[in-house]
Amino acid sequence: MTIYPPAGPHDLPQLLADFGRWISDYWQSLPERPVLSRANPGDVLGKLPQHPPELPGGDTLWHDIRADLDSIVVPGLTHWQHPSFYAYFPANISVPAILGDVVSAGLGVQGMLWLTSPACTELETRVLDWLRELLGLPVCFDSRPEVSGVPWGGGVIQGTASEATLSAMVAGRDRVRRERQGAGVAGRAEFVVYASGQSHSSIAKAAMIAGIADGANDDRHIRLIDVDDELAMKSGALGEAMRADLSAGLTPCFVCVNVGTTATTAMDRIDQIAAEVDGLPAGTPRPWVHVDAAHAGAAAVCPEHRGMLRGLERADSFCFNPHKWLLTNFDCDCFFVRDRRPLIEALSVTPSYLRNQASESGAVIDYRDWQIPLGRRFRALKLWFVIRAFGAEGLRAHVRRTIGLASRFEEHVRSDGRFEVVTRRTLNLVCFRLREKGDEVQRRLMDRINQGGSAFLSHAVVPLGEPRRPSFVLRVAVGAPLTRESDIDRLWRTISTHADEVLG
Repeated sequence: MTIYPPAGPHDLPQLLADFGRWISDYWQSLPERPVLSRANPGDVLGKLPQHPPELPGGDTLWHDIRADLDSIVVPGLTHWQHPSFYAYFPANISVPAILGDVVSAGLGVQGMLWLTSPACTELETRVLDWLRELLGLPVCFDSRPEVSGVPWGGGVIQGTASEATLSAMVAGRDRVRRERQGAGVAGRAEFVVYASGQSHSSIAKAAMIAGIADGANDDRHIRLIDVDDELAMKSGALGEAMRADLSAGLTPCFVCVNVGTTATTAMDRIDQIAAEVDGLPAGTPRPWVHVDAAHAGAAAVCPEHRGMLRGLERADSFCFNPHKWLLTNFDCDCFFVRDRRPLIEALSVTPSYLRNQASESGAVIDYRDWQIPLGRRFRALKLWFVIRAFGAEGLRAHVRRTIGLASRFEEHVRSDGRFEVVTRRTLNLVCFRLREKGDEVQRRLMDRINQGGSAFLSHAVVPLGEPRRPSFVLRVAVGAPLTRESDIDRLWRTISTHADEVLG
């Protein structure tokens, strides 16, 4: 018996139209759906066959798949594009980004080398230079020598900020090791990485993967630096910690600067931290300074928010995620380096089967040497589609609109004496809690809101008060393209109603 595939190239236009309508219908249905899935553990598994099908789908295959999407998959989703999704940070998508991903999937490119698809590499290089310009980043991060004055800068698309952090940490560790060897320092270095106590868990995870730390709680090799009243790293405390470690025979190799922490979007001061790094004793290998602006970096498309990047020209690398707040679907992290050479030296492994004339000429970029994996999807296409579709003004308008909605929510919170805003709002995140109530009350309020289905909030535990103690706070992050003023006002009514219930 001859088995034919269930669809060929001639079927693609109709299938894309059908599933495009399905996605459109899904978006339109979002306001009527509960934000959080009502599924219990194992519900989805229980509806799926235990074994794969033996034969291809029949004439009703695509109808059956759509029916299963409606009855099994969608009810098991938390709806990240819902206008009332306020948890974590946003995960924006847009029609141009979806189309770019569809084209990327259809082309089926594996862009590990320039040779394996020159357009995949060169489009990415140009789009990252566009973004460097759109965000007002220092010219040292541009790939074009005629712009930066040197041929060593540039950007690359990673999957996530966690991958960018790991790549930067490996580059920093390797650069410090090479500098020690070049200076004739004997013995194996015992490396240390530094970050704020408010840093993302990816710092500890990267240190573990890179072989620097023995575990997430290895406080000999992972130094979490104290924060000030605005929850930003104390640069002076960083300098003291690095000098103390040097005196103890340890080797600082990596410093992470948070421009927008996960919990509260607190802003570390790049210029002050870079000054502490540059002020280490003469002859000390310079630790790699990486700026993690995973969420907040998108706001730099608006000139009025670029003050948070003061001193960035003194950092070695910078990353942010367009897949959070810049209308580009996951995964898409933009990672920029001031000098690509240490990164490539740390990550380049070239077996014989990857050798080719173009690479060995030195005239091309092979992005496989800028990242942990070998393989690469054509992710630049969706970013290219988005930038061309919205333009700089469209992207700025989206960021400004959602910041304005967050400001509107903050006004609601401040208007009610039962509540307090607990940290300064820097962008589109508001952190708040019931005034003078314990953590259990805050948690009960959040759980009631989320269980109600009309909104989804998340929380953080941050040091508050005097003396400081870990405190449970509620977070509202505004960023979904579908969110409107009416949604913000509805959210506040929901919170106020549940506060009445919790407070009795």
